Amino acid sequence: MRIGLTGGIGSGKSTVSKLLAEHGAVIVDADAIAREVVEPGTPGLGLIREEFGDEVITADGVLDRPALGAIVFADSERRRALEAITHPLIAERTAELFARAPADAVVVHDMPLLVELGQTDGYHLMVIVDVPEEVRLDRLVEQRGMNREDAQARVDAQATDAQRRAAADVLLDNSGSPEELHTTVNSLWENRIRPYADNLTAVRGVRRPDSVTIREPDPEWAEQGRRWCARLAHQLSAAGMSEVQVDHIGSTSVPGLAAKDVIDLQIQVPDLAVAQSDSFVGALWGAGVVEVRSNHDAPQPWAPDPEQWRKFYANGADPAQVVHVHIRTNGGPAATAALQFRDWLRANDEERDAYAEMKRAVAAEHPGGTQETKQDYVQAKEPWFAEALPKARAWAQTSGWTMPG
Repeated sequence: MRIGLTGGIGSGKSTVSKLLAEHGAVIVDADAIAREVVEPGTPGLGLIREEFGDEVITADGVLDRPALGAIVFADSERRRALEAITHPLIAERTAELFARAPADAVVVHDMPLLVELGQTDGYHLMVIVDVPEEVRLDRLVEQRGMNREDAQARVDAQATDAQRRAAADVLLDNSGSPEELHTTVNSLWENRIRPYADNLTAVRGVRRPDSVTIREPDPEWAEQGRRWCARLAHQLSAAGMSEVQVDHIGSTSVPGLAAKDVIDLQIQVPDLAVAQSDSFVGALWGAGVVEVRSNHDAPQPWAPDPEQWRKFYANGADPAQVVHVHIRTNGGPAATAALQFRDWLRANDEERDAYAEMKRAVAAEHPGGTQETKQDYVQAKEPWFAEALPKARAWAQTSGWTMPG
C-alpha cells in the first residue's frame, strides 16, 4: 500500500511520519533522499556547483543549504533550475526504495512537494498534515530560528492550504498538542490504513451497509469522485491504457442531490475483454479498486439486446469510503445512459428534486437491514428508471449534449 504524506513547511509531517513508522510503516523520506543525492562526491552536488557557483559550497565541500535556499526561494526560475537537477536523482532513488519494500508493506512517501509537483494521483491514500498558515509561520520563527520574512517566502513558494486540502483523502489536524496528534495518528492507522492495506492484500472490496440511508447532499462527494477518477486514470495510463475514459457518475456526482454515501465511477473501455486482462486488474488494484467481476445492467427499449448491457463491476478497498466501479463498453448504451442521466439531473433541478423525493420514499419502504433485503431498494427504483432514462435520452438529443471526454 502506497501512502503519500505531505503538508506545508512547519506543519509537522515529519512527526507524523515517525508515528506511522512506530506502527510498522516503511518510510521513504524525500528530504533524506534529497540530502543523500547531493552529498560530497555525488554527481548531484557537482551539477549544483556548475549551475549556482562555488558560493553555495562550503570550504569543507558540503552543500551550503542556507545559501542555496536564499537564492531559490526568492526566485522561482532559479528554483526550477535546482529542481531540474535534483528531481530526477530523487525519483530514481525513491523508486529503488519502493521496490525494496515487502509486497504487503505499508509504504509512506514523506514528501514536501507532492501537491506542487502534481504527483498526488500515484498513491492509494493521500494524507495531508493540516495546520493554519499563521501557526506554521510561528513555528518556523520560534523553532527553526527563521525571520518572519524568510518564513513567509518559504510558505508562499509552496501550495496553498486550499490546494493541499483538495488533494487530501485524509486531512490530519496538527494544530493541537503532541498528545492529540498521537491519538489522531493511532486512530488513522487502526481504523483506515491497516484495514485498507489488509483489504488490498486479500483483494477484498468494501460493500455498502445492508441498511439504506439517504444522506443530504455533501459537497465533499464531488472532490472524492474527482480524486478517485484521477487516481484510476493515472494508473490505467501508466499501464498503457490511455484510451479509457473515467467519470464520476451516479447520485453523488450531481450537486445538490440527496444520495447514499457511495461514489459511483464509470470506466469506458474499447472492449470488455480489456477488463479481464492482468494489466487492467493490476492498474485498478494500484488505485485501490479490487474484485473485478462480470455483471450487467437492465436492457432498455432502444437497445434491447442484453449483450449490449454487459459490464464488469468492482469495489474500492478503502474502508472509509464505499466505491463502486462500473466498467462498460466505450460509447455503448449503458455508458451513454449513465452520463446522460447524470447530466440531465445536473441541468434540471426539478427532475433532480423529484428523484431525491422518490429515493427517500423508496428507502422508507425498503430500508434493507439484511443481506437478503439490501437489494430491495435498488429493485424498487427500476420502474422509475424505466420512465426517467428515456427522458434523459430525449433531453440529450434536443439539448446538443455530447459524450464527455
